[in-house]
Amino acid sequence: MCDTLCVRHDAGMWFAKNSDRHPDEVQLVEWHDRRSPGAALRTQYLTVPDAGAHAFLGSRPAWLWGCEHGVNEHGVAVGNQKIFTSDDPRRLPPALLGMDVVRLALERARSAGDALVVCTSMIEQYGQGGSGEPHRDEPYFSSFLVTDAREGWIIETSDRTWVARPVGSGASISNRVSMTTNWTAASVDVAPGSNFDARRHPKAPTERSDHRLATTAACVARGSGTTLAAIATTLRDHTDNGSGYSVCMHRPESHARTTASMIVDLRADGAPTRAWTCLGNPCVGVYVPVFPPAVAPELATPELWTRFTALTNADEARAVLDPLESELWAAADDAYASGDRARMTNFARGAGQRVDEALRRLGV
Repeated sequence: MCDTLCVRHDAGMWFAKNSDRHPDEVQLVEWHDRRSPGAALRTQYLTVPDAGAHAFLGSRPAWLWGCEHGVNEHGVAVGNQKIFTSDDPRRLPPALLGMDVVRLALERARSAGDALVVCTSMIEQYGQGGSGEPHRDEPYFSSFLVTDAREGWIIETSDRTWVARPVGSGASISNRVSMTTNWTAASVDVAPGSNFDARRHPKAPTERSDHRLATTAACVARGSGTTLAAIATTLRDHTDNGSGYSVCMHRPESHARTTASMIVDLRADGAPTRAWTCLGNPCVGVYVPVFPPAVAPELATPELWTRFTALTNADEARAVLDPLESELWAAADDAYASGDRARMTNFARGAGQRVDEALRRLGV
């Protein structure tokens, strides 16, 4: 289960995603430098030609090569979701995971249009397959939201088949097929006017996703007035329809809960990209500001993720973490407004120490 959204603002686009994974699956936030082209590149299960890589910030399950979400040096942000279709992924050999495709798009795209081409061409050429979970055989297909400061796309897939549509002023996706006949681009095997929802698995309930989509859609509906705080509140939302499935998943008895989250401000005015990244459940976490490539090194350590996931009392945690988050955001805003790259770098690389101090106060 995951939820992703984007919404246009006056100077560009917001991108945000909650990554819902196995409750004990460590997730790391890392900066990856550029890579020159090479002969071969090993993804999770496949070896593909290596076209080189743009630098990017990615949030990655520790056992995977691919990423759940991220943003690259050209201001392209990408995230994926598990979706259920009438094609059976268990019948397919190991191939590309949705997370592989996210990383490949971050490595190879200079725009959202490029990311659309990378995602769909890789899926058409190599297919999808192999388990995307660490403790059980769970292959699945993915949908994707790719965006830059000016445009974005939703892509929905089933095996090597895909459809896509522009996000317009904003959009959100969850764990269900959401397109019908409103797609504007597709693989050659999709007939004009086809209803892609006909590929949705007939036994896949949509109730768990529909109310989460309503929550994220309400955030998108705020339009250009949407703020960082409003997006963070949406990603922390625990509203459900009685199923226990909410945008912030926090069900220890479930096979999935939110293990990482990210918000990105993509700028069309030439200002640097900035991001706020959270380890563990957002409701008991901190959105730590980062200025790529400057990132608190602690975010790439399993230890920090484990400490956040040890927090269980939301009221106790928020009493300490809310003031910390406010202070970090204000200090990051000041550094950003200064235009001083060295100041932004020093802030980002030192933010982890302040997080560490707060977690010590909480006994983790």
